[in-house]
Amino acid sequence: MRKTKTYTTDTPELFKEALLSWSQQFDEVVWLDSNQHTNSYSSFDAILAVDGLTALSTDDANAFENLKEYQSQTKDWIFGYVSYDLKNDVEPLKSNNFDGLEFPELYFFQPKKIIKIIKNQVHFIYLNMVFDAVESDFSEISKCSLTRKKTPKKPHNVHIKMRIFKDEYFRQVEKMLDYIRKGDIYEANFCQEFYMEDSIIDPISIYKNLNEISQAPFASYIKLFDKYVLSASPERYLKKIGTKIISQPIKGTASRSVDIKEDILLKTELETNQKERSENIMIVDLVRNDLSKSALKGSVTVEELCKVYSFDQVHQMISTISSEISEDTNAVDVLKDTFPMGSMTGAPKISAMKIIEKLESFKRGVYSGAIGYFTPEADFDFNVVIRSIIYNETKKYLSYAVGSAITEKSEPAKEYEECLLKAKAMRQVLEE
Repeated sequence: MRKTKTYTTDTPELFKEALLSWSQQFDEVVWLDSNQHTNSYSSFDAILAVDGLTALSTDDANAFENLKEYQSQTKDWIFGYVSYDLKNDVEPLKSNNFDGLEFPELYFFQPKKIIKIIKNQVHFIYLNMVFDAVESDFSEISKCSLTRKKTPKKPHNVHIKMRIFKDEYFRQVEKMLDYIRKGDIYEANFCQEFYMEDSIIDPISIYKNLNEISQAPFASYIKLFDKYVLSASPERYLKKIGTKIISQPIKGTASRSVDIKEDILLKTELETNQKERSENIMIVDLVRNDLSKSALKGSVTVEELCKVYSFDQVHQMISTISSEISEDTNAVDVLKDTFPMGSMTGAPKISAMKIIEKLESFKRGVYSGAIGYFTPEADFDFNVVIRSIIYNETKKYLSYAVGSAITEKSEPAKEYEECLLKAKAMRQVLEE
């Protein structure tokens, strides 16, 4: 059982920064930050979960069934991630590509302490066993918010390598285009990895810098012992509110400009670009099909189609699709029915995933997976793990990956430039 105590802060942004720094004393940390982006489906400004009482860590075998059992047994808040390679649990697929990170395929924990921020209200949602610590924790965090910021530690041994080079990228995209011309697939998301070996970073400083320049609506920070995910994700994968399910896939990217007129032009060009719109619409159709597996008949609705939103680094084309499920539909089953997300696979989904495995040079793992939480009422909210730096501190191996949707109209050179645009923020915070 949990108890809640609420405080007010006059400086919520400073409190958020202090709260994240305070969390580093714990081995298990999940931090989710909306960066003041609000819409009709927003639940909080930020939420922190720390200090696991129980945890579930698995490979891909029966992963969703294990998660279903864990979620139903705890009947409590649980936070964590599902990796892209749980595709092998959903379909008869395999993951044989190089894995430099070696993360579990799934990890969730039941936190003793949850701290949720909504505007200037701070809600401490603690298990009974640690509720006595609320007042001292609030006091400690508040004192931290008044202290001067420390100078971030810079990474050591910053030498970013590419898993494949430009010519090889072009060859692989041409192979994917051949599959499209033959009719095996209509679209597939092709990704490439950038990595660092023997790297020493201060994850919290890197995350704060990444978040500062990106200000993404689904930013997240994960620390699980020696494994870290530093995410500036702009994309929601799936949210459940009661019997309503919401998915908001992204397909379509354009650069920003400091020149206002040029920036408006870039946004307008994205809005009217037929290639980008067709990519987005194909994924919308895929998501509609995925949602229909658990939806009540006739309830799948496209609420918003191909709307362009502007972020600090890029313009993005986003659609919103929703459905209704029956009250007795299991929440984990809804997740499984739609996994992996269509924006990171392609259409048809199974064929696309098989071809992706053949042509990509690395195991995606947490990248292209999802970070989020379940509530005691079995509601949930998950992002898409993109624009993210993933780090294994023990192995000193750091990775970030980017990709783009390949369709019959794709030009390898333009797709490559799109990947570099998406990688810009991650490279910047590692090299500065």
